[in-house]
Amino acid sequence: MALLNEDRLFPAEESTRAIARRLYEGIRALPIVSPHGHTQAEWFARNEPFPDPVTLFVHPDHYVFRMLYSQGISLEELEIGHRRIASPRRVWKIFASHYHLFRGTPTRLWLDFAFQELFGLTERLSADTADHYYDVIEARLATPEFLPRALYERFGIEVLSTTDSPLDALADHAAIRESGWKGRILPTFRPDAVVDPEFPDFQDNVRALGALTGEDTTTWRGYLRALEARREFFKGMGATATDHGHPTAQTEDLGDTSAASLFEQVIIGRAYAADLEIFRGQMLTEMARMSLDDGLVMQIHPGSVRNHNAQLFSRYGRDMGADIPQATGYVEALRPLLNRFGNEPGLSIILFTLDETAYSRELAPLAGHYPCLKLGPPWWFHDSPEGMRRFRETVTETAGFYNTVGFNDDTRAFLSIPARHDVARRMDAGFLARLVAEHRIDEDEAVELAQELTVGLVRKAYRL
Repeated sequence: MALLNEDRLFPAEESTRAIARRLYEGIRALPIVSPHGHTQAEWFARNEPFPDPVTLFVHPDHYVFRMLYSQGISLEELEIGHRRIASPRRVWKIFASHYHLFRGTPTRLWLDFAFQELFGLTERLSADTADHYYDVIEARLATPEFLPRALYERFGIEVLSTTDSPLDALADHAAIRESGWKGRILPTFRPDAVVDPEFPDFQDNVRALGALTGEDTTTWRGYLRALEARREFFKGMGATATDHGHPTAQTEDLGDTSAASLFEQVIIGRAYAADLEIFRGQMLTEMARMSLDDGLVMQIHPGSVRNHNAQLFSRYGRDMGADIPQATGYVEALRPLLNRFGNEPGLSIILFTLDETAYSRELAPLAGHYPCLKLGPPWWFHDSPEGMRRFRETVTETAGFYNTVGFNDDTRAFLSIPARHDVARRMDAGFLARLVAEHRIDEDEAVELAQELTVGLVRKAYRL
């Protein structure tokens, strides 16, 4: 018995499903283009075996451990935050005995895909099968076929982007280049640590930015020059995009004197909370200006209340599965930036949201008008079959397909990449099949659109 049905996620109505099958067959084997994610360049630089199933499936994936935590399983039980897992088999058994928690979730689809397609496991994971799973996976991980570079090639990945601090020397990216391996692992410039005054150790980070670039980052002009220098360094290492994880989409367009004055207050820690938001907004506009100059694509990922669980943050730090979506406004928030740069076709800004109510009301109309704007795919909590369906249904009529950018997986869990792309391809095939069945587009148009949604739009949008 297989874990996965070959018709999974296709429309239930048979004639529409038959169209979806045909469309999917034309795209299922296309290369994976992954322009935004959080895998580690170190994996590919070192190309060493993954040590155990827990390190591969549980620890890097906040979708997994946040669900377990929600059911009363402590992060300590899962050995989260430990430099070395003392009892990986014990942690695996905890995960396996609670696998039923993932019924109906996209995580279940991603995991079953990896278990079946990569490890040949076809009996459902449970407490009874935990040891068998562990033994099979552990044995496979010790083989050359499961080294990171071999998996990259097996997955058919064309390009894979990481997400990196502006203070990162990108030594692992350099090592990959020097190794002669042909895989494309590209950095992405994520400046939050030096543009968000509420980021931990912000002032220290800005000083480090100055030391790294030889600029005086206690001054506004020196600070901007330092950011420009790091962007240029990232671009020289292959980066094609920046990424901005601000709490809101607020932008500002202050005059140079006002911006410099605000920066002076921020850098010495005397700015009020409202001023910190203004500063973040000004920095989005500054980043757009820099993108127009250097050609890096700008991604804006707002709307997450990060590290909502204060106790977990205090004990374990960031990214422990406690980030929660909040309502996000875009129309007025983006207006200062768009008044200045919105009509620039040479600028490319990709907008994401965790607030689905903004899709048809704000995001689709904005992207359907401004030349610089495109819509990113369903993100994070909405990277799911129903999230993808809602996205297509709410934005297509206003923004069309060509003001979107295909799919990106946004994952820390390497083995979930082919699974996530497979889900997106199946959902797009199903959506297009419905349009064909309803005589809203012809099937030859759907074939072309399926190719564009899979590889064409993402290559163009991210300048790959």
